[in-house]
Amino acid sequence: MVRAGRWVAPCYALGLTLLVLAPLLRPGYLLLRDAVSTPRSYLTGSALGLGETAPRAVPQDFAVALASRLFDGGTVVKTLLIAALWLAGCGAARLVATVLPEAGRPGQLVAVTVAIWNPYVAERLLQGHWSLLVGYGCLPWVAVAMLRLRSGGGGGLLGLVFFLALAGLTPTGLLLAAVVALVCVAAPGSGPPRWWCATGTVAITATAALPWLMALVVGPGSVRGEPAGAAAFAARAEPGLGTLGSLAGLAGIWNADAVPGSRTTVFALVATAVLLGMVALGVPTVRQIPAARPLLVLAGTAVLVLAMLATGPGLAVLGWAVDVAPGAGLLRDGQKWVALAVPGYVLAAAGAVVGLRDRFPPPRAALACCVALIVVLPDLAWGVGGRISPVHYPPGWAAVAAKINADPRPVAVLPADTMRHFAWAGPAPVLDPLGRWVRAEVLTTGDLSIGGQTVPGEGAHARAVQQALLSGAEPVTLGVYGVGWVVVESGTDGELGAAAKTLSRLPVAYRDSDFTVYRVGGRAPKGSAAARRAVVAAHLGWLAMLVVGAAGLAAAGIRQRRSRSRTAARTAPAATRSSSA
Repeated sequence: MVRAGRWVAPCYALGLTLLVLAPLLRPGYLLLRDAVSTPRSYLTGSALGLGETAPRAVPQDFAVALASRLFDGGTVVKTLLIAALWLAGCGAARLVATVLPEAGRPGQLVAVTVAIWNPYVAERLLQGHWSLLVGYGCLPWVAVAMLRLRSGGGGGLLGLVFFLALAGLTPTGLLLAAVVALVCVAAPGSGPPRWWCATGTVAITATAALPWLMALVVGPGSVRGEPAGAAAFAARAEPGLGTLGSLAGLAGIWNADAVPGSRTTVFALVATAVLLGMVALGVPTVRQIPAARPLLVLAGTAVLVLAMLATGPGLAVLGWAVDVAPGAGLLRDGQKWVALAVPGYVLAAAGAVVGLRDRFPPPRAALACCVALIVVLPDLAWGVGGRISPVHYPPGWAAVAAKINADPRPVAVLPADTMRHFAWAGPAPVLDPLGRWVRAEVLTTGDLSIGGQTVPGEGAHARAVQQALLSGAEPVTLGVYGVGWVVVESGTDGELGAAAKTLSRLPVAYRDSDFTVYRVGGRAPKGSAAARRAVVAAHLGWLAMLVVGAAGLAAAGIRQRRSRSRTAARTAPAATRSSSA
């Protein structure tokens, strides 16, 4: 019976996850804003972080490219996304079991609900940040690993290695996990000293960050952001709530279009009140536990600091940092960092069950809390109200990819826009999938249009090629820039300028209702083989961390189960003799 009880929280977490992501179980590909999946992707320079733009999607693109050699790329991305939410729920239950065992199974189920069913998850799903959600799902596990390490328990160091590396699918995910780990160093314990735990965390984080750190060192990409982007990506106040209230409710993403419908009305005020009321009920109980205090402080600090950064003075400071500090552009999207509040929130929500036990039985209190959390965000169900569902590429996409892959030369794409609107992909804009589907480098400026304002990207070379096309330059100019192909995607928004003048002088290599492909024949300068080897080695080091950490955790779990079995076998005869007597 006890063994069966261990599976209640994981099964509940899986049920909630599938209630959210059930549409993705159908065949097709996730293609929504920043989320791009294709049948196959490749280890291009951009996938390794050696492109012209900053290495934001490493080692994510490396991992998907490797996995798509064995499995369909769309299946890989959907599996990772489902695993991300399930990990978040299971990790929340494990964190409660570690820090607040008196909350029992009811408290764990409330924690699972808070971790999975919240506005942060909804908004990041709608923005297409599937790999960030993988990092989000690792946060409670990182907290558990550090608390075990501080207490001298087994598996803590291996847990840090594995979950920090997994969170490191993106730079933001790794930094989120590292902050949680370092904050938990403050917890008391009889294990290794705090300085040792902090140093170990920094060393593991630096190793997991090698793919993008190495790309920054040896690659041509720029890490300087555009100061104007700070205001464009600032956290947004919801109806009835200021920016502080929105962030405290785990909402407030910069993109008003990536928000569930229930958060666009004053009902957002009710939903936030329910979540914060639950957290407030549990804080008096949880703050008495030394191991929980660092996470509660982190939650409050994260919300307050992010709200301050969304003010006029805060945006000025952030804009200055983005302008002068390499890599500070990671801080522009302030709302994504509110994930740091979630480990403290799940503990406090579980503590609410403990605080209410004098008035209500824990199972009844947990049921009321879980139902309330789900009811106030009803449109998270079924792919955030049906807005997340798999799509199918028209046949021309595979044909164009095959044409370019047979002769992988740099590709320029028209119309001139980073985002695309395809009728077959739904109403939301999407990043151009072509760059993930071909062996060649697809030139992209990285420019984004937000509320009528253009936030420039780092792609200076791509911008020069784009300007040459839009001005109707001679085809030889494209060859000088190293362009091998020009692909015109039909039926999508964007500027064409006088490109027809250039294109009319180029041979057509492929044409259908969706595409026209022109052959230019230019070649890009050969990249540094040493730089590629260095970056590949860094990625392999990250992959080794995942493998070693997973193998170590699996071995520790097997030893623990065997130990429990031997203990049960020794105690069973004694219990039988006592019963007979």
